[in-house]
Amino acid sequence: MANGVGEGCAQLSAVADAVLYEGYLLYPYRRSSAKNRVRWQFGVLLPRDWVERDGPVTPGISGSADSWYQQTECLLRVPREDAAVRVRVRYLQLQHKQVEAADGDGRHRPVESLRTADGVTHLSFEEAVPRETELVLPLAELLRGGRTAAVGAPAGAEHEPLPSGAGRTVRRRREVPAETTVVAEPLGPELYRLRVRTENAATAADPQAPRGAVLDRALLATHTLLAGDGVEFVSLIDPPAALAEHARNCRNAFTFPVLGGAPPEAADGDGATSTLLLSAPIILPDRPQVAPESPGDLHDAAEIDEILTLRTMLLTDEEKAEARATDPRAARILDRVDTMPREVLARLHGAIRSLNPAPAPAAGRPAWWQEGGDDGLSPATDTVLVGGVPVGGGSRVRLCPRGRGADAQDMFLAGRTARVAGVFHDVDGGVRLAVTVDDDPAAELHGWYGRFHYFRPDEIEPLGSADAPGPVPRSADAPGPVPPARPQAPRPARPADRPERGRSDAHA
Repeated sequence: MANGVGEGCAQLSAVADAVLYEGYLLYPYRRSSAKNRVRWQFGVLLPRDWVERDGPVTPGISGSADSWYQQTECLLRVPREDAAVRVRVRYLQLQHKQVEAADGDGRHRPVESLRTADGVTHLSFEEAVPRETELVLPLAELLRGGRTAAVGAPAGAEHEPLPSGAGRTVRRRREVPAETTVVAEPLGPELYRLRVRTENAATAADPQAPRGAVLDRALLATHTLLAGDGVEFVSLIDPPAALAEHARNCRNAFTFPVLGGAPPEAADGDGATSTLLLSAPIILPDRPQVAPESPGDLHDAAEIDEILTLRTMLLTDEEKAEARATDPRAARILDRVDTMPREVLARLHGAIRSLNPAPAPAAGRPAWWQEGGDDGLSPATDTVLVGGVPVGGGSRVRLCPRGRGADAQDMFLAGRTARVAGVFHDVDGGVRLAVTVDDDPAAELHGWYGRFHYFRPDEIEPLGSADAPGPVPRSADAPGPVPPARPQAPRPARPADRPERGRSDAHA
C-alpha cells in the first residue's frame, strides 16, 4: 500500500476504533450503572432466525437497529487496470468474564464479585474482544463474481488465577460464524459500484430468547474500512455532479459510508473523492477526525471530553474502585484522568477550527425545512389515537420501545412512565410524541427548555382512557416539524430515507 494511503488508513483507524467502542461502557463506567446493563447498541448483527422471528427487517441508513446483515455500496473510480481494493471487516465479539471463588479440593463456584486478600474487588462482567479480517481483492476478481470470505470468530476460554488461591477469572466466548461477500459491477468508463455485504451465519438456539441471550452469537459494532490501491472512492454525500444519480442508486443497509483521510488542500468544487472509506453503523460526515485535543478514548468518543473528564474526577473512591473492577478499559480511563496534566485538561475547554462558518440555508431555515409544511399543525392541541385512546399533551403513558430497532436511549427507558408534552410531525410525515419521564428529577426543567424524548405512537401505552390530554409546557407550543435529535450529515435523498432519532443526552 502506498505510504500516503497507509498513513491515512492509520488516521482513519482511530475514528474506526471510536466507532468500535461507541457505547461499550458509559460514564460512570460502573457495572451497577443502569445504562451499563443495556449495552451493544450499534452495528449489532445477530442470528437471522432471531432477528426475523417477527418478519423481515426493514433496511435503514444506520445501524442502531438490530439486523443479521450489513451492506455497503459505494462508487469507485479506477484509472488503472491492476487496481485492488483492501477490505477490513471489524467488530467486537462478546466475552463473558466470570469470577469464580475457590471452594477447596480444586472446585470453584461462580460469584458476582470477590474481594481478594490484597483488597482488590473482582467483578463478573460482559467484556468484548476486537476482531478484524483484512481482504486484498484485485478489481478483476471482483468483476468476475467477487469473493466470499469467512470473517467470523472462534470460540475460546481462558482461566486466570486470583491472588492467594482465592479463586479464578474465567473468560468464555462462543463461536460467531460470519462471512463477507465483495463484488463489483461496471457503471461506465473507469467507474464501478462496489458492494460489501457481511452476514451473521449463526443460528439461535431459541429464536424466542431475549436479546441478551443471543448477543454471544453476534457481531457487535460491525463496520468496514476500505482502502484502494489505484482506486478513488466517490463521496455519497457530496458526489461530483455527473455521478449524483449513480450515488443515489447506491443501497446501504444498516451502515453509512463516508470518505476518510484529510481533505485536499485545494478542492475543485465538483464533488469529493478519497482513497479511503469508512462504512460505520453511526452517521458521520465525510473525512471524520478525532480532535487532536482529546487525550484518549472515554467510550463516548464525542465532543464532551471535558465534562466527562471533570465528572470522572469527582467519582468517589468507592465508585472508582467499582469502575476499575468492572473492566480493564474503564481502569485505563481512570488512570488517564487521575494523572492528567492541567495543561491537557485546559485544552479540552474548546477550540475554534474555522472563523468562516458554512453559509446558513436560505431565509434562515434549516436545510430540511419545507415552507408551509407545518400549516395546520399544533403540538399543544393535536392528538393521536393509540389503541382507541386519544393521546396528546398532558397524557400519561408507559414507554414500550420496539424490541427490534429501538434507539439506544429508548432502551434505557423501557417500562418507565412518562407525560406527553406534545404531538409532533417529522419531515417525512411520521408522528412522534415528545415526552418527559416521570421519575426524572429534571423533568420540569426539560419541559421548560424543550428537551424531550421522542417515541412513535406504537412505542407507548396509554395509562387509562380517563387521562385526557391537557396543557403542555410552553416550549412545545412552537409549530413546525421536529428535526432529528442528532445532527446528520447531508446525504442524497432517496425514498427509503427516514430521519434517525439520535442519542438524547451526554451519557451523564
